[in-house]
Amino acid sequence: AAPALAAPALARGFAAAGLPSTMKAAVVRECGPADALAVETDYAVPALPEDGVIVANQYAGINFIDTYHRKGLYPRELPFIGGQEGGGTIAAVSDKAAAAGYKVGDRVAYSVFQTYAEFTAVPTGKLLPVPDGVDMDVAVCCPVQALTAHYLTSDAHAGLIKPGEWMLIHGVGGGTCQWAAQMAKIQGYKVIGTTSEAKEHVARGTGCDELIVLKNAPNATFEDYTSVDVAAAVKDITGGEMAKAVIDGIGLATWEISLNSLGRRGIFVSFGNASGTVPAFEPLKLIGKSLFMTRPKLLDYVENREKLLRRAGDVFQWIKDGKLNVSVDRSFPLEAAADGHKYLESGASTGKVLYKI
Repeated sequence: AAPALAAPALARGFAAAGLPSTMKAAVVRECGPADALAVETDYAVPALPEDGVIVANQYAGINFIDTYHRKGLYPRELPFIGGQEGGGTIAAVSDKAAAAGYKVGDRVAYSVFQTYAEFTAVPTGKLLPVPDGVDMDVAVCCPVQALTAHYLTSDAHAGLIKPGEWMLIHGVGGGTCQWAAQMAKIQGYKVIGTTSEAKEHVARGTGCDELIVLKNAPNATFEDYTSVDVAAAVKDITGGEMAKAVIDGIGLATWEISLNSLGRRGIFVSFGNASGTVPAFEPLKLIGKSLFMTRPKLLDYVENREKLLRRAGDVFQWIKDGKLNVSVDRSFPLEAAADGHKYLESGASTGKVLYKI
């Protein structure tokens, strides 16, 4: 757990006076496999931002994008603390943060870099107040995974699908798309989900109208998409209409399946690379049904605080109303940082994977 902080240490100002000078953190000094994520106990505590706070983290979310940073697929300046999703209580506030209404002890979640650590510096514009009735482990699932699912199902499709039409979502047995399937149903879409046999019991809890169950892919983080003709199944389910939108975080193994599963003027929303990146392809591949394709990212859908709070407000309210079932699969101690990445990449997870700080 984070070091205990005496009350006088939690004074506001432009330096986090009284906080420890060093902390425990999971650090990448050279890109590579999961063991490149090494836990250090003497990493410098971040400086208090002029317009921000220091959060004493209770949990940090583990997301596939963290593994892309660790591997160097999405380059970052070395060394760096892993993670970009966390939550806990505010341990120090700047004068500007205090003027904005934040105070020591407030429960917050957030998404910034460097969350695999006891303390994180967070600008006020990135803070999400955690409402009463929402546990911190659940709240930490929201800033990346839940907000990603929110924009994917509400906006990334550019309105090319309407409520009552079919949406195909790959991998609804775990991770972001477990959220996305539930959110798509809340918003009135008819949902076809793909899942593996091993995760079928989880996928059925998402409320999908139809499930396409595939064989388990050995030694992979995704289903065996060669075991079932997914596009043919979609055609049968929809009576030949096909899907108006496909949400695809699998990538290399599914991109052609996704295109083939779309109906006229449908949209392929490619947001992840679980099986490898989607290769470059000729735009003429889209001409048969006048298809659309987008490769979005979360930051472009929470580009201002108003949109961030609107999306987070929807998510937290759906949780409180019992409309969203948030599944925390496992919480690893930060000391086992590499094990957390290995578990996520193994494909064994059936819900959110966290570090308990």
